[in-house]
Amino acid sequence: MVQKDQRTSSKPAMPGMPNMPNMNLTDFAETGRKQLEAMLEMQKKFFDPEEMSREWAARAKVEADLATEFAEKLSAAKSMPEVAGACQDWMNRRMQLFTEDSRRLFADGQKFMSATTQMLSGGFKGVGS
Repeated sequence: MVQKDQRTSSKPAMPGMPNMPNMNLTDFAETGRKQLEAMLEMQKKFFDPEEMSREWAARAKVEADLATEFAEKLSAAKSMPEVAGACQDWMNRRMQLFTEDSRRLFADGQKFMSATTQMLSGGFKGVGS
């Protein structure tokens, strides 16, 4: 004899979702809307396109200026010690830029983790309200 599964009701609130008998389609849609709003708010807070554009433009200018300065020093060099000095200066500046980039990346990572934690804990408007 075949027994009927006792875990599911005969008429679940959401078709195809037997484990969610207390949530109707409207509640499900509202929850999804709130989650989407929270994600968009986090994205706006973390990814400011204008600020990112300014930062990238400034960084590209620094790179271009460094390359120009290095080329000028190399073309003006009259001996191997001058060439070595220009290369040393260029490498030192590149390491400084790398350090600045690393700090910025770490700070952005912390900002992202903070925003993610805030979103997951319900701190953004729309989550859990």
